Amino acid sequence: MIWGLSPRSKYVKIARIPEAGPGVRNVDPSDAINAKTPLDKLVGSITPSDLHYERSHAGNPDLDPTKHRLLMHGMVKKPLVLRVEDLQAMPSISRVVFIECTGNGWENWKKADPNLTVQNTHGLVSTNEWTGVPLRFLIDLCGVDRNSTWVLAEGGDAAGVARSSPLTDEIMDEAFVAYGQNGEPLRPAHGYPIRLVMPGFEGNLNIKWLRRLKFGDQPWMTRWETDRYTQLLADGKARQFQLRMETNSVITSPSGMMQIKPGYNRVSGLAWSGHGKISRVEISTDGAQTWRPAQFTGLVLPRAQTRFQMDWVWDGKPTKIVSRSTDEKGNVQPDRKSFIAQMGTNALFHYNAQQTWSVDANGRVSNVLA
Repeated sequence: MIWGLSPRSKYVKIARIPEAGPGVRNVDPSDAINAKTPLDKLVGSITPSDLHYERSHAGNPDLDPTKHRLLMHGMVKKPLVLRVEDLQAMPSISRVVFIECTGNGWENWKKADPNLTVQNTHGLVSTNEWTGVPLRFLIDLCGVDRNSTWVLAEGGDAAGVARSSPLTDEIMDEAFVAYGQNGEPLRPAHGYPIRLVMPGFEGNLNIKWLRRLKFGDQPWMTRWETDRYTQLLADGKARQFQLRMETNSVITSPSGMMQIKPGYNRVSGLAWSGHGKISRVEISTDGAQTWRPAQFTGLVLPRAQTRFQMDWVWDGKPTKIVSRSTDEKGNVQPDRKSFIAQMGTNALFHYNAQQTWSVDANGRVSNVLA
């Protein structure tokens, strides 16, 4: 036992799975620098810090908070170099929001491996309570020029990930520089000592190990927004700056590789949207022929995962179960056929089609496309 820490019970078997990239599985854990959240093992809406998904391009840097600095410059009246302790002394906010990798769901773009769990298909999204300094406060502090319409955020990892974001009122009101995660300092894999949190936006825009914010009047067109995070469409054109994550949901129980019995079963899952609050979740237990409303089990917060559930009495016959969510702005999670008709199969990011699970006569649950 490690004194000072409270370990999980020896009877609780819960862990992340290593993840390497699109379609790459069975990774040696010692070689993997990425991992997926075990959504099928969690309850509620908050992801424990040590089970939050990990996604990086060059591993996790070991940054000394006493030496780390945040530079704010560009089109500003007063360039600033801030220490971590400076940020911690400023007015703070705490918000529960999800962060989602743009590649979440990429396992099902072209085909459905029946032997996948929900951790495989949707494990690149997690929800935490983050604490930090509002971006609006920092903008006022350095006097950002009113003609500045973009901000470049750069990380202190070996890859130097840097992304441009439009400096809209919504972003200035909602984004913040975080140093806290679920009531404690950020974990190293999630940006220690500071990171940018942009509620509802692509995971890669929530820059970890934040070291620079530069303000200007146009995007910087870094390799991360010209080569890496662009969306190849069905007509061969590439879409840039598809920043906000779409309305989504997934049934986590019963889900892939689980076994159920005839009779009463409780269907449970998670729904989320980068556009705001989830307003409705519907569940079908007959392959999307009919739908029933699900119930929310807790608080419904904007740009946070929401837990839903529904009672179901299974008659023992083969069937398919699926969920669909609607957010407060009227965005409805599309079925796969509609989604592919619009996006094609050349793309890699922002997959939010409805997730279907097949249940066979023996109660075995497996991943299918529709």
